[in-house]
Amino acid sequence: MKDIQSKNPYNGTIIDTYTQDTEETLHSKLQKALNIEASWGNTAVEDRCDLLSKVADLLLERKEQYAELMTKEMGKPISQSISEIEKCAWACDFYALNAEDFLADELISTDADESFISYDPLGCILAVMPWNYPFWQVIRFAAPTLTAGNTALLKHAENVTGCSFAIQQLFLDAGYPEGCFQSVVAGHDKIENLIANNGIKAVTLTGSEKAGKAIAKTAGENLKKTVLELGGNNACIVWEDADLEKYMDIMVTARMQNTGQSCIAAKRFIVCEEIYDAFLEKFIAKVKALKIGDPMDEETFIGVMAREDLADTLQKQIDASIEKGATVVLGNDRNGAYFSPSILTHVTADMPIFEEETFGPVAAVIKAKDRKEAIAMAVDSRFGLGSMLFTEDIDEAFHMVSKIPDGAFFVNEMVKSDPRLPFGGTKASGYGRELSREGILEFVNKKTVYIKK
Repeated sequence: MKDIQSKNPYNGTIIDTYTQDTEETLHSKLQKALNIEASWGNTAVEDRCDLLSKVADLLLERKEQYAELMTKEMGKPISQSISEIEKCAWACDFYALNAEDFLADELISTDADESFISYDPLGCILAVMPWNYPFWQVIRFAAPTLTAGNTALLKHAENVTGCSFAIQQLFLDAGYPEGCFQSVVAGHDKIENLIANNGIKAVTLTGSEKAGKAIAKTAGENLKKTVLELGGNNACIVWEDADLEKYMDIMVTARMQNTGQSCIAAKRFIVCEEIYDAFLEKFIAKVKALKIGDPMDEETFIGVMAREDLADTLQKQIDASIEKGATVVLGNDRNGAYFSPSILTHVTADMPIFEEETFGPVAAVIKAKDRKEAIAMAVDSRFGLGSMLFTEDIDEAFHMVSKIPDGAFFVNEMVKSDPRLPFGGTKASGYGRELSREGILEFVNKKTVYIKK
């Protein structure tokens, strides 16, 4: 059984080495979760919220420490890592404030003397999480799921194993009982066996379409509920009346934040031809101005990709698109895990950078004849995570809500997650919702209680 190494993608330094869990170790961790399940599920919601508030406090106290770990393990620019930790604290505060209301019995008027819906925890939930937002992806699952009275096992991406154990210790330090939240280090075969175990009641995954299908298959064979947040190919639609001066920085950030490694990033910029030339000129200038360098430098906006193989994949997608006629107007330079911010034009629907998810700092810019064609191009995707529209015609933008089949539609803003709003996708982007009231109710038993006296 091969050890797992955490490696800094910027300088190649080995950060730490971890031993994978054996089947016996995994069984022991699951058993520990099951042993605490009843007492944790019967803990008052108010007390669970108090513990979550302590998590929020610790996140803010330790944000530099956690941000540095994140940056070293997967290359995120340090300023963005700090923002990620602050967002995690926000989510914890949100659920600490609102969980009691979300989980309160819902009275329903029927023929019974008393009838209501009770929201009870399911038990132990397995979370399979990715490397691109090592703390946020976990916290947005764990905060509502634990507060609903469930326990959790986390299988994090191998290259952020240090973050995984840091989060486990975070919950322990906040006062959560041992076994409430545990990290596991295991390969796919062991995870499949874990899903099949009767102790696991449901599974959530944030990751690739391929991983989602594999998890869903195993979970389905064992009649386990799943929530899947998978890839995205978000469109940034720019109508001819868009205020480029006002919103260009947002559009650039929508593609280039986290070095382009985000499922909700704007990947296809679909621009009405009346404004296309002006958009492209301003977009290129803004991307050129982004500070590139050491991820530990507070001024850096573009660092390195999380692993060299990810840069290899991105290069292949660009090369295949160029072969089909795409034009590079900026970038397409790489060195190891570094990939320069890149912009391609003359992009058509049969090219990888249009039809696939591109996970890195490359933007495809497509010219549309008019608003109608721009919307048609935007929805021409297997994915359905989110779309954004930039326009001054808000009345017409409202009419587009029903025409965009995605999980999110943002007007004059980039698609982003917010604890107050549900987050998730449609089509190949998955199903189920995280965050908001919908997120905390994903892993509860919505029990009907009917009483006649």
